[in-house]
Amino acid sequence: MSSIASISKGSLLIAEPFLGDPNFDRSVVLICDHNEHGSFGFILNQTTELLLGEVLEETIYQDIPLYLGGPVEKNTLHFIHRRPDLIEDGSEIAEGVYWGGDFEKVKALLNVNKLTNDDVRFFIGYSGWGGSQLDSEMEQKSWYVSSNTADFIFTTPVNGFWREVLKEMGGKYRSIAHYPIDPTLN
Repeated sequence: MSSIASISKGSLLIAEPFLGDPNFDRSVVLICDHNEHGSFGFILNQTTELLLGEVLEETIYQDIPLYLGGPVEKNTLHFIHRRPDLIEDGSEIAEGVYWGGDFEKVKALLNVNKLTNDDVRFFIGYSGWGGSQLDSEMEQKSWYVSSNTADFIFTTPVNGFWREVLKEMGGKYRSIAHYPIDPTLN
């Protein structure tokens, strides 16, 4: 059985601690689509210095942080949310987690405080893999695969996200969560 079979839309890819790719150092990627043509998703735990209102022409009254979704097309803006009751036309990618939807409505809801940071997350760029590229990385044991709840995804603090996902996975992953960033410094 191919290792890629364990990955599906909504999976979390957790970078193994010594991956060696600065784009994905201790990152957790939410997979939004996965098929024989490739995979794409968003890094959930890499922040930027930017706020949403700084990259849009219209004013956004809340300070909504932008995350770095990945190294591909950093000039694009994407969002995930957990409010399908307020945001129409999103695609469910995991239970209670939606990708995209009516962006004009999202901006309006942010400006009247009907949406908060705990409801929606914005990304510049995305993470992408062609055809069998992710399968190859899985065979090299570059990633662990897990799933989690919408509540966990939207409310877990970013600075400890990688560790918290591993702790939630339990077993050997709990100890991996405590690996030092640079083992030569031990």
